[in-house]
Amino acid sequence: MRRQEHRGLYVEARIRAGLDNLWARTQDPAAHQRWDLRFTRIEYLPRAEGEPQRFRYATRVLPFLTVAGTGVSAGERERPDGTRTSALRFASPHPLSLLAEGSGYWRYVPEGDGVRFLTGYDYRPRWGRFGAVADRLLLRPLMGWATAWSFDRLRLWLERGTTPERALARWLTELAVRALVLVAAGTGPGREPSLGRFGPFAASLAYLCPLLLSVAVCVALLAPPLPGTPAARRCLRRSPARVRAPRVLRTLETPR
Repeated sequence: MRRQEHRGLYVEARIRAGLDNLWARTQDPAAHQRWDLRFTRIEYLPRAEGEPQRFRYATRVLPFLTVAGTGVSAGERERPDGTRTSALRFASPHPLSLLAEGSGYWRYVPEGDGVRFLTGYDYRPRWGRFGAVADRLLLRPLMGWATAWSFDRLRLWLERGTTPERALARWLTELAVRALVLVAAGTGPGREPSLGRFGPFAASLAYLCPLLLSVAVCVALLAPPLPGTPAARRCLRRSPARVRAPRVLRTLETPR
């Protein structure tokens, strides 16, 4: 039976910001590591003039576990059509990193009062058949979500001036409020209340409580995030047309 191949990841965001500002926030490693949830630290390595940029990266998977890797990147800041591109290849020798090696690109497409900022990337998981299953069921969906969420956090930073740290705090706060609503709904009144002297009013309130809790649960589960809170759902997750990787990607070797 023919093995089904996985699909590469694609994320696109429409950001109302200047091309130079977007380029700076994505090409500077100190700024990049602030908004991109996939990385804890990014460090450029020394390079000679005209050579691709090599870098080290690290990702904290758990409080006590950090996986690291190396990469190489190159960009095209001036293109005849007014767009810009950036491409990279990366690899992690860490034995606990499910992600072994991969490649990807960013495209910056000016459009009206903003920029279409999009990425396409793919990678090879390790650990054989188990790794392939874990990637398909867990890592690949998580990486797609983290990329889209990070793109929206970057958008808020450029459009609203909301720092990545503040955006994360807002997201965690909203998540906690939704969780508390669900917990409160799950521990709601379980027995007939005593009507006492309030009579019909208390009875009406008792019957309304389950309805109000149901509404609260629906809001907690289905209501869209607040405008200032990052959300992966605001990004396009499938390419509207066939997108080819930039030619500069073919000039890069996979780091070892």
